[in-house]
Amino acid sequence: MVLAVFLGQFANADDRPNILFIFSDDHAPHAIGAYDGWLKSVDPTPSIDALAAQGIVFRNSFCTNSICGPSRAVIQTGKHSHKNGFMNNGNSFDWNQQTFPKLLRKAGYTTAIYGKSHLKGEPQGYDDWKVLPGQGLYYNPDMITPEGRKRIEGHCTDVVTDLAVQWLKQGREQDKPFMLMVQHKAPHRNWMPALRHLNLYADQDLPEPNTLFDKWHDNAPPARYQELEIDRHMHLNFDLFVDLVPGFDGNALQGRYDKSAWRNMQRMTPTQLKRWREHYKPLDDAFHAANLTADSLVRWKYQRYAKNYLRCVRGVDESVGTLMETLEDLGLSDNTVVIYSSDQGFYIGDHGWYDKRWMYDESLKMPLIVKWPGVTKPGTDNNALVQNLDYAETFLDIANAEIPADMQGASLVPFLKGESPDSWRESIYYHYYEYPSVHMVPRHYGVRTQRYKLMRFYQFDEWEFYDLQNDPDELTNQYNNPDYADEIAKMKRELERLRTQYDDDSDVAVLTEERQAELRP
Repeated sequence: MVLAVFLGQFANADDRPNILFIFSDDHAPHAIGAYDGWLKSVDPTPSIDALAAQGIVFRNSFCTNSICGPSRAVIQTGKHSHKNGFMNNGNSFDWNQQTFPKLLRKAGYTTAIYGKSHLKGEPQGYDDWKVLPGQGLYYNPDMITPEGRKRIEGHCTDVVTDLAVQWLKQGREQDKPFMLMVQHKAPHRNWMPALRHLNLYADQDLPEPNTLFDKWHDNAPPARYQELEIDRHMHLNFDLFVDLVPGFDGNALQGRYDKSAWRNMQRMTPTQLKRWREHYKPLDDAFHAANLTADSLVRWKYQRYAKNYLRCVRGVDESVGTLMETLEDLGLSDNTVVIYSSDQGFYIGDHGWYDKRWMYDESLKMPLIVKWPGVTKPGTDNNALVQNLDYAETFLDIANAEIPADMQGASLVPFLKGESPDSWRESIYYHYYEYPSVHMVPRHYGVRTQRYKLMRFYQFDEWEFYDLQNDPDELTNQYNNPDYADEIAKMKRELERLRTQYDDDSDVAVLTEERQAELRP
């Protein structure tokens, strides 16, 4: 009865906007031209930049837990990790719980998801779905479908895009508004670009981040105990493809390595593998001849890594362009809200690192760009503190569907309409759980405002505090500086207020000194 009354508000279903949600993996805002980062000079994202020019760019967009599966779970539910039950990638998502796609279907939308789910189990709330098993592979990926597992030849970014385009053209219910989620694997590790992008940036050196050789002298000890350094932890074979040839025995190398690139190469077609080796063999030969060491080796590894990362980004960018053209060709552009985002930020050599997980801004910030024709003013910037916690509520609000009271975020629709709510949050809450695990980033939580950030690595009772206005790269930990004592006390009160507001008591008790010593690498 309620649904019938709701649908009766519209002359026809097409009066409600469609929603196209394009979501990539590990795409740092500073690798998007529209965000004016230090990689803007190499023009990494022309199509995403064009989308930004037609809509709004959220400059202070953050995740609640900087890791793949948990970020997606937060978006599905509009709830923090401790509430939706998916706190780290080892968890399994409870698909029986309330999610925004289920609510949109109840409101009369047709829904679909293609690409990376990373939540385990079969997706619920979608009329059609085809998702990667776990992290998935870049070349010739398997896809889990309602009819079973299928292998599709091609590069994963193109495969996902093609599935989405096919659904837009032939699969959706034409008389209903739609919500389509296009979820790319790229540019996640191990950064295997499409063949057509292998020569991108080949004849130039990419700019280096100012903090490439950061030694973390002023951080709390956890920053020195991690395992995500380009220098010590980025593997020449598995991460950078050096001498990764047919017959390479990855099993012979023991250790905590991500071997997915090696496994993926064994699934390449002969044509794909031939083109791959034609590109990398001369580069490998030159690398061996150079016999690099120390900082020169770090710089070489950075260039190899960052170029492959940006080549994967270019595939995602082309996908955005293809999807925008498809909407135009189908006459859907004027009534479709297009959102581009990624599950978190990423280190592209910043602080000498790769990966994410930390509450430092490079991994805390996530891109958020929205085009809503006729509603959002093109070329708009927004500096409000927003999070992926707000996405579910925003999608429901766009559809004029009811937002459940137990969701913990808030709709961004007022900002999309050019409004500035007086009651909007002045701080955001973060909590990371996955330790001990790959990269060895310890559990921590914290609070960030427009100017300050306070973090607590609660396993070791270590604190960090940063003045982001004076220290945007977070190089000087001011926690023990008496000049900031009042502000630190205020931030601690705000942290506890947020933990109470979000009902988060999921941290462990502070460990004894003996246990701390046992856990230190």
